[in-house]
Amino acid sequence: MIYFISGGERSGKSNYAMNLALELSDNPVYLATSRKWDSDFEQRVQRHQDERDQRWENWEEEKEIGKLNITGRVVVLDCITLWLTNWFLDLEQNIDSCLQNAKRELEELFKQDATLIVISNELGMGVHAESHMGRKFVELHGWTNQFIAQKSDRATFIVSGLPLQMK
Repeated sequence: MIYFISGGERSGKSNYAMNLALELSDNPVYLATSRKWDSDFEQRVQRHQDERDQRWENWEEEKEIGKLNITGRVVVLDCITLWLTNWFLDLEQNIDSCLQNAKRELEELFKQDATLIVISNELGMGVHAESHMGRKFVELHGWTNQFIAQKSDRATFIVSGLPLQMK
């Protein structure tokens, strides 16, 4: 089962996803995809880890999520935006290569018999990106979100903490 949860920054996506995971499992996995860029970001990661209690298993994987064995587990994948950022920067902003790698990794993850709760931002609803690099990333992100939404069993859009069921 694949749940796709999208929305804006600080819309309540992660909270919604974590509550859903705890409804589905007594011992869910929180799969963090962020790269710890600086001390401020490390503090943010630590704060998020401290918010989760002993029921949670914390995993970290910056890019190769398809290699993880999630069979039989309930997994919150947080988040596609940071995960794509890692690919985008490491592959020198090559959108085609990033999209190909992202789809391959997601397909490997989606093949497993697990409950996956995928969190992503909706970047294309905000202000038009100023830079060429920003516009390329928004395009990559939008195409990836569309791919996940098509593969998902359920899709929820979060606005101001309120879930809107789309699929």
